[in-house]
Amino acid sequence: MTRTWQDIAKAKQAALSDSIPPEWRIPTDIMPPDSQLDVTSFPRDSGFFTKDELKYTTAKIPEILQQIHSKAWKAVDVAQAFSKRAAVCHQLTNCLSETLFPEALERAKFLDDHLQKTGNPIGPLHGLPVSLKDNFNIIGKDSTLGFVSWVGVPATYNTVLVDVLLKAGALLYVKTNVPTAMMIAESVNNTFGRTVNPLNRKLTSGGSSGGESALIAFGGSVLGVGTDIGGSLRIPAACTGIFTLRPSFGRFPTANAKSGLAGQEAVNSVNGPMARTLDDIEFFAKNVVNSEPWKLDPKCLPISWRPVDVGRKLRLGVIWNDGIVVPTPPVRRALKHAVEKLQEAGHEIVDWEPELHQEAMDLLHGKFKHVGYTGVFNILDYSAVSFPSGIYADSELDEAETGIKTLSQMDAQIQAECEYFSQAGSEKANAGLDNAGAVHGMPVSLQLVASRLEEEKALAMTRVVLEGLGVAVI
Repeated sequence: MTRTWQDIAKAKQAALSDSIPPEWRIPTDIMPPDSQLDVTSFPRDSGFFTKDELKYTTAKIPEILQQIHSKAWKAVDVAQAFSKRAAVCHQLTNCLSETLFPEALERAKFLDDHLQKTGNPIGPLHGLPVSLKDNFNIIGKDSTLGFVSWVGVPATYNTVLVDVLLKAGALLYVKTNVPTAMMIAESVNNTFGRTVNPLNRKLTSGGSSGGESALIAFGGSVLGVGTDIGGSLRIPAACTGIFTLRPSFGRFPTANAKSGLAGQEAVNSVNGPMARTLDDIEFFAKNVVNSEPWKLDPKCLPISWRPVDVGRKLRLGVIWNDGIVVPTPPVRRALKHAVEKLQEAGHEIVDWEPELHQEAMDLLHGKFKHVGYTGVFNILDYSAVSFPSGIYADSELDEAETGIKTLSQMDAQIQAECEYFSQAGSEKANAGLDNAGAVHGMPVSLQLVASRLEEEKALAMTRVVLEGLGVAVI
């Protein structure tokens, strides 16, 4: 009898649930009710985690590595703590697609034994748990990309980045959920269903790297790797208020990753780190680039990491809007706040007219135009950082504005879908969010963009900007 796609998906979901050890399954009496939207405090408040598990999973990358390499912590204990926290996050947000818990613990034991015998770590990431988006192939594991037809088709080779991370000593313990074909700005598919935001489970964690975004925001990962072809790193990072770097194509290896659009090379997909601190983003970038990945991936450029000093005073161009679609009220408020703070800190601000954005949008197809604030930089292949602004959506401040005009027919169409506007150039009192209360308290992120192959500069400038905004970088 032929199985339906529903049967296949149900079996895959059951197998994923069964891969979680019984002792890591949330007891009924402490399971947060569906009405509890923010579940990020569960690890701390539930009593389900030991003090050591909380210590390991709240530590930053430098501390984790220092403690493991000094033999104060065991890699196996750190791996188990992050695996448990990831399993709990999945039960609350549906963020995972594959688990590698036994493999991760076995590798952690190997790493501990190696360190004990030799006194040396095998690489700079020795013992560091790293989570991966679903499309990174790992031998023996599915990379479904949400397609039910790819269930039960395990990879026979590793993605090059996987080999780079393993050689550096990383522990790979989970893969995370994506939208079908990785081409939607939220993470939902017929195989695993929908991933939700741990900060507010009525909201999306974004896409296409939304499983990573949810897991990192919950503390189930200290460092994850996603991909970006139109905003798939920056959108989910913005949804949960974490950091990410969208590099130019060729800085990080992409060979042997699975694609939902194989053969499409007009705009190349890139992969990049996602983490809770800017320092952790730079740590990944520096170590991957300095591993000389161009020796494994012919499309990777032979450019070592280049430290850059951007100075203490920056000249920053500000795009208030792209001339096509009006940003939402929280974003407008965050951008205004950032400009004021940076000017107070002595930085020069230049209003940047988006004269070429319409031309870029004309190159994008169909509904893909709706990610113009990220997609345009994929077309240009610019380096970009998404970072938390320190501003949060506010139901009172962001509820309504008057005199806001639509910028284009596309803007009118988008706003009409939200019941704001009906035609281009019209004005309406409720030019705020469709329901400002629904996103009250959510972090608002901004994007800093540098030119092509200027990842070092983008990160250095972001560091200076964050200092001006009073936002932590570590």
